[in-house]
Amino acid sequence: MLILIAFPLGLYMHDLPLSPYKLKLYSWHKWLGVSVFMFVMFRIFWRTSHTPPGLPDSLPQWQKLTSQITHILLYLLIIAVPLSGWLMSSAKGFQTIWLGVLPIPDLIGKNKILGNLLMAVHKSLNYSLLALVVIHTLAALKHHFIDKDNILRRMLPFNSGEKL
Repeated sequence: MLILIAFPLGLYMHDLPLSPYKLKLYSWHKWLGVSVFMFVMFRIFWRTSHTPPGLPDSLPQWQKLTSQITHILLYLLIIAVPLSGWLMSSAKGFQTIWLGVLPIPDLIGKNKILGNLLMAVHKSLNYSLLALVVIHTLAALKHHFIDKDNILRRMLPFNSGEKL
């Protein structure tokens, strides 16, 4: 959910003229990014001891492989997007202060050229994540409405994945 808030906020605030309002939105965007980064680190740690249920045997091997690759790419991008934003913010000389109270140390020194490069990287990674989320969502909907299997139900919280 945080990603679904941070992405459109980033699009909206990017082209605003410099103002206290824009700076406030940038702070909120960075808070969301730090939070996403912390949650995904926790999720990865949690996942090491909580194995997801296996995919149905009826699923073709290519779909199982695609699912594994997609999940790995999702995790990598969910780490890389906030990390690239943090690096960009550091290179541009704007320290992140999480929730307005906890200063997050800069990862690199101020460097305008590197900051601009990292801005392009951050943007590209965001659009890559968006594309992958759309593909993942369409695949889940295909499984639910066309294949009529329980793949989508397995993803929903508080659901055993059993056919209803």
